[in-house]
Amino acid sequence: MSAKKLKRSFYNRPTLDVAAEIIGKFIVFNTPSGKLSARIVEVEAYIGQDDPACHASRGLTKRNRPMFGPAGFTYVYFIYGMYHCLNFVTEPKDSPAAILLRAAEPVEGCDRMLQAAGKPSSTGLLSGPGKFCRAFGFTTEQNELDLTGDLIYIENRNVEVSNIQRSQRVGIREGRDLLWRFYDADSTAVSKPR
Repeated sequence: MSAKKLKRSFYNRPTLDVAAEIIGKFIVFNTPSGKLSARIVEVEAYIGQDDPACHASRGLTKRNRPMFGPAGFTYVYFIYGMYHCLNFVTEPKDSPAAILLRAAEPVEGCDRMLQAAGKPSSTGLLSGPGKFCRAFGFTTEQNELDLTGDLIYIENRNVEVSNIQRSQRVGIREGRDLLWRFYDADSTAVSKPR
């Protein structure tokens, strides 16, 4: 299997293009206890200050600062006092945009993911942004990490995805008409009904 780590140029493009093309790619996290990896099957795009559901719509803050930085970095935030959410920053610096990872299929390190999540089986293990971060052990400690480095990155393992669908984003109040959720309709790991 030929795997290629995605370069910064992949992320430094229009967010909707990146979101569509990141489906089927593999996220890799090299931990002290070994490699974790998963195939990305669902994401949502959040684009700029004109997107009312985007954190950047309220202007630059300490929390959303990574979105205003260069493409190809992580943006991890904490919500509802209990969940972490992992995003990938896209577009050029000062054009705040990111892609929220909503769901993935476990590939490597599944036993460690199950242990971290406190689950007995892999069914639904990475189906939802909070579930993904819990199983991978992501917290705000992983905020602003370079996705072109060796700790966390995304690989193209040349897996064909033939049924990418678009829909409204999940769980938002504003910007609901935008079809900025992308998912592999053939994956059972997708977080919401297709």
